[in-house]
Amino acid sequence: MQKILVTGAFGQIGSELTPALQAKYGADNVIALGHSNIPPSFKGVVETAEITDMVALEAVITKYHIDTVFHLVSILSAKGEKDPSLTWKINMEGLKNVLDLAVKHKLQVFWPSTIAAFGPTTPKDQTPQDTIMQPTTMYGVSKVAGENLCHYYFLKYGVDVRSVRYPGVISWKTPPGGGTSDYAVAIFYEGLKSGKYECFVNEKTTIPMMYIDDAIRGTIEIMEAPKEKVALGLSYNLAAVSFSAEELATEVNKHLKVDVTYKPDYRQTIADSWPKSLDDSKARTDWGWKHEIDLTKMTTIMIDALKENLPNG
Repeated sequence: MQKILVTGAFGQIGSELTPALQAKYGADNVIALGHSNIPPSFKGVVETAEITDMVALEAVITKYHIDTVFHLVSILSAKGEKDPSLTWKINMEGLKNVLDLAVKHKLQVFWPSTIAAFGPTTPKDQTPQDTIMQPTTMYGVSKVAGENLCHYYFLKYGVDVRSVRYPGVISWKTPPGGGTSDYAVAIFYEGLKSGKYECFVNEKTTIPMMYIDDAIRGTIEIMEAPKEKVALGLSYNLAAVSFSAEELATEVNKHLKVDVTYKPDYRQTIADSWPKSLDDSKARTDWGWKHEIDLTKMTTIMIDALKENLPNG
């Protein structure tokens, strides 16, 4: 990786992956691609383009002699159900554009899948690497299709495309926005602001979760791994911890008094279709994946950081 393009550079993952890549590879060697929500405080090289505009995307790739793309642009689960057609367009056309340009310009590609690629017929506990994938959201459908598309481009064109299935990702730097797993972020924001939080899933809801630092490290590690260590074109289960909404509330209340109530909405059905835990032994065996942050450590990090950074935190 010498010249890196990050699409979706200012989303939840991108906003923390981009500076991590800048620190590792040099700020001038990392190009952040966005089309909106570009923070004025961002320090680095920025280009603006729609991910569905292949001409504009190729212009950026050739301008900076890009050799690696972290393709993060995606409309998430709950938001995606409000406009399924747009979700398919952004998620699938964007990925195909990146893969076509990867063939033409011999690019290495990272593309994230997700636990949303699974569905209600998938085994819930220690969900296997290879299993039934019948999602019930357009976001999930686009991720299953994306996994197959990546595999196709590897088999047919030899594209070095690498992928993980992210669990719910928790971060203090980006507020909740469009994801079903965002209740595990919102409890911290709302708890600090008001001392109350109405959770949109029930107290027993359990899905795999991961703190952002582990997600960023795992993303970089799979891209840096030798080719012979990685199953190219396939998405790896990536796991850290699993806990219920109630267990999270209990842990939060060890540090901060928050009155948590539960009022499930349409996102409950989405969460119920996802695994409770993942078997990520293939990632651990193949390229040495290992998480570092558990529920206790994550909770402390979140509360301390938001107290320092939130207005009236």
